Amino acid sequence: MSSTRSLLIASLLIVSLLAYMYADSLVFLLSRWLGSEDYSHGMFVPFISGYLVWQSRHRLSQMAKERSWWGIPIIAMGLILYVVGELSTLFVLLHVSLWVVLVGITITLLGLRGAQAIAFPLGYLLTAIPLPTFFYANLSSQLQLWSSSLGVGCLQLVGVIAFREGNVIDLGQVQLQVVEACSGIRYLLPLTALALLCAYLFKDKLWKRVVLVLSAIPISILLNGFRIGMIGVLVELYGKGAAEGFYHLFEGWVIFMVSLALLIIEMGLLGKIGAVGVNQPFLGQFSWGQLSKDPGMAAASTRPSRIVPTPSPAYLCSVALLIPFTVLSSVLTDREEIPPTRMTFVDFPMQIGSWRGERFPLEKQYIDTLRFDDYVLADYRSAPEHLVNFYSAYYGSQRKGQSAHSPKSCLPGGGWEIVSLTHKELPSSPQMRQPVMANRAVIRKGDQTQIVLYWFKQRDRYLADEYLVKLFLLWDAISRQRTDGALVRLASLVGPGESEAMVDQRLQEFAAEIGHELNRFVPD
Repeated sequence: MSSTRSLLIASLLIVSLLAYMYADSLVFLLSRWLGSEDYSHGMFVPFISGYLVWQSRHRLSQMAKERSWWGIPIIAMGLILYVVGELSTLFVLLHVSLWVVLVGITITLLGLRGAQAIAFPLGYLLTAIPLPTFFYANLSSQLQLWSSSLGVGCLQLVGVIAFREGNVIDLGQVQLQVVEACSGIRYLLPLTALALLCAYLFKDKLWKRVVLVLSAIPISILLNGFRIGMIGVLVELYGKGAAEGFYHLFEGWVIFMVSLALLIIEMGLLGKIGAVGVNQPFLGQFSWGQLSKDPGMAAASTRPSRIVPTPSPAYLCSVALLIPFTVLSSVLTDREEIPPTRMTFVDFPMQIGSWRGERFPLEKQYIDTLRFDDYVLADYRSAPEHLVNFYSAYYGSQRKGQSAHSPKSCLPGGGWEIVSLTHKELPSSPQMRQPVMANRAVIRKGDQTQIVLYWFKQRDRYLADEYLVKLFLLWDAISRQRTDGALVRLASLVGPGESEAMVDQRLQEFAAEIGHELNRFVPD
């Protein structure tokens, strides 16, 4: 009773400390599970993992009790990752940090052999973590293009005349845009998580289980392309309303159930490969009864065993390790940044040298998504045919969930397709302390070509690499108590009779001109 009471008290302390430390990240995680269909499966993952651990309880009770201290350095690694995640404003690091800490705590409680026995349920928790924003955006953008191509292929296969421009499918009088929600990522993520679970329960050769998991990727992509093609056929037959409302929702659910059925059929086929005899079950070695059977369960059921482990000194030490980091988390969360003095973009001049600008407002849906503190969007002309679109978004504090979004994921929108994306060093001006390293994207839609330059101004740095942006966010948060910064984007069409080199020159000249002004609005 004494050891059980000690275990209960220590466990309650650990849960309380972790809940306090990771409160913001857990709230964010729950909001993604409830608010995004892409991650709606995440709500069930902890319960599935918990059930799998519960089914292993008899095997765990039969293992020799270890006194392993290996969990302590793993917990320390997770807590260091927590500090990095807080300072670099990356939720994904906080989520991974919590998982690492949980793994370390499990090792202190059950030992290395005990943790190895429930390695899959522990690892399965990672499928509930949302992808990093920049990785998700790039993946979704690529899936949009693949789905658009597959959708057009399906339409042409049944005789419907359709053409693709970027992620826009042209049906003549009607244009269908394959938006981010239709990229297929909301099939890919839950189906992959489901395939992992099936592979764990599919007690067969390793290569079969690997094939089962990997097959979830082409299944989800191909079926989503088929779904888009089917929507195009319905639009051709019944009008644009067939692509909205109930039809769209129904098609989505039907396709997901079909993908699940294909996964089950694949398990059956894999189970028959190399099977001996005719009495093999249709799903090979897969059986739901295995959820309640473990090696050693028969022995466990015939004699009483101690299921509740005794709290080891390492487990109790983990509580002592969490306490100072809990105090530190309060300091990190409540830390004050030193905002720089700046002018607001409402005062950004519409006359810069020979360039005259016209300001435009952003739609509310984009403002809500980008979550910036200030922005400017304007078209500048130095001649009637020489136009440069200028956009900059300023973030006073790039805390978790609020940071500059890369245009890389937005460029393919509206039918535009990225032809090339490279880095380019722009000539420095006297107002810039260092050369500007920018991303140069060439995008195309039909006969139109546009060149886009964009970079991130992070305090006194001009960066093109998104990973460097996060690295300097961490460094400046510690050394300067600042995480402010901005995205700067310039775009110009390649006009009739113009070459890309001529447009590059125009963009570079405009970039040099705004360098005289930009530091007042995005200070070093």
